[in-house]
Amino acid sequence: MRLTAKQRLFADEYIKSGNATQSAIKAGYSPRTVRSIGQENLTKPDIKAYIDAKMAEIESHKIADAKEVLQFYTRVLRKEETEPEKLMDDDGSEHFYEREPSLKDRLTAAKELMKRYPLSDPLVKEQLRKIRAEAELTEHKSKLFEGGQGNLTKIVFSDDLKPDVEDDTDQKGDESDGTDTKPE
Repeated sequence: MRLTAKQRLFADEYIKSGNATQSAIKAGYSPRTVRSIGQENLTKPDIKAYIDAKMAEIESHKIADAKEVLQFYTRVLRKEETEPEKLMDDDGSEHFYEREPSLKDRLTAAKELMKRYPLSDPLVKEQLRKIRAEAELTEHKSKLFEGGQGNLTKIVFSDDLKPDVEDDTDQKGDESDGTDTKPE
């Protein structure tokens, strides 16, 4: 992005005003050609890229980052943040005073902070401990089961049983199936 000094000045002025003609005048272009030069400069890739990069940089500074938001919540929680409030006197005059955050505002700030730091919540810590213990127990049982160690008995159920070949189809009973039908 190599810009001449005049082009850079034009771009900087354009970022401030948004007016190409006025920016060309302030950058020192000829008064007879400022209108066409201003529009032409906006179509040049290097100048356009410079303007876009500067605009993005300006926008990023306008938007609060996470750290800044957390600091604000902390200031509200600690009553360090105030807001002006207008009061009317009995005689009709008005004056302003700095109002501290209410208890409701402070509780909201505390909740917002806790959302970002859940491990400091005792309930969340206990739930996490329980989940870890259950995971360790399941993993230990799985290792015992796969390795055949311990006193685990493996039982497999199947619902696709077929009658034995030696059984007769009437199921009257014989000596081989344990259902003897002969009277004693």
